Amino acid sequence: MPLGEIAIFIKVGSLIGLWPTLASIVATAILGVALLRRQGLATLAKAQQSLDQGGIPLDAMFHGILLLIAGALLLTPGFLTDALGFLLLVPAVRLWAGRRAWNMVKSSREVQVTIDGTWERTAHPPEREARQRPARPAIEGGAGEDGSSPWRTNGKDNQ
Repeated sequence: MPLGEIAIFIKVGSLIGLWPTLASIVATAILGVALLRRQGLATLAKAQQSLDQGGIPLDAMFHGILLLIAGALLLTPGFLTDALGFLLLVPAVRLWAGRRAWNMVKSSREVQVTIDGTWERTAHPPEREARQRPARPAIEGGAGEDGSSPWRTNGKDNQ
């Protein structure tokens, strides 16, 4: 990536000059930060709305992570990083990236999701079935040898 950025800087600089090239880098950073702020606040509002309705704002959290990456790319000087950063500001691109990420997670390993204390397990892909790991306790250490809770105070189990 750095070599590509340098090559583009040289090419653009030879076409429009040094100062216009530097001005365009600064201008894209300023524009990107303004757009990022606007979309970030909208994403925060969606997360708050989801929490107010008793939901888990997973979608808003993922969008927030991608917006954070977009911000880092937009603040990094360069035309390629700016292009990638601006792409991540497009909601449809973030949605596509989210679907791809979810499909990769589902196909690579077992996924466990808990909402309201219930578990949804996705099956292992057939080629990974033979390598399935034995079940592990959710809390390392588990219950005491006598079956008591590991979360005790004053010798009594917490309920």
